[in-house]
Amino acid sequence: MVGISGVFAFALGMFFGIAITVTKRGSVMENAAVYQTLDKVVNFFRSIPFIILLAALIPLTRVVMGSAIGVKGAIVPLVFGTVPFFTRQIEAALAEVDRGVVEAALSMGSSPTEIIFRVYLKESVAGIARGTTITAINLIGLSAMAGAVGAGGLGDFAIRFGHQRNQLDVTYVTVLTLVLIVNVIQITGSVIARKNSH
Repeated sequence: MVGISGVFAFALGMFFGIAITVTKRGSVMENAAVYQTLDKVVNFFRSIPFIILLAALIPLTRVVMGSAIGVKGAIVPLVFGTVPFFTRQIEAALAEVDRGVVEAALSMGSSPTEIIFRVYLKESVAGIARGTTITAINLIGLSAMAGAVGAGGLGDFAIRFGHQRNQLDVTYVTVLTLVLIVNVIQITGSVIARKNSH
């Protein structure tokens, strides 16, 4: 559940984050209509609490996944809940790139595509790593919430076998497992960010 939704969220969030960055005013592919549309859509979905998003997307989830329950039923809401957050993380990471470097690339005749890959993405690896780490941890939290409403995963396991059966040891083991996973992700992200910091 986390893996599949994470892959889609990473790809879409990266795409939209780059699109928002390069189409804003004064950027290499300035386009007010595209920027305003993407910006408003991202803000709209970011403002919806995830538990409401789960319920609101049930019809779409049924069409896309064939089911609105279980792990399959959680993937679409998780993607919709994570992509706007990750888009803003990517936008923030790319905003850290020195404008002078972009202008130097433009003066040397680099195309917008070359600037995206050779300047923006190359220069912001550390920021992207930090944003990916934060998003992955956030996604685990959302998946646990989805599990609480029958979507499977660790959240569902903790509720059904820990809370409802009053087996506190199961709940504690689930919590410790989540803590371990989050720490592994955090350490990995920190190492990547540190190695790619200038």
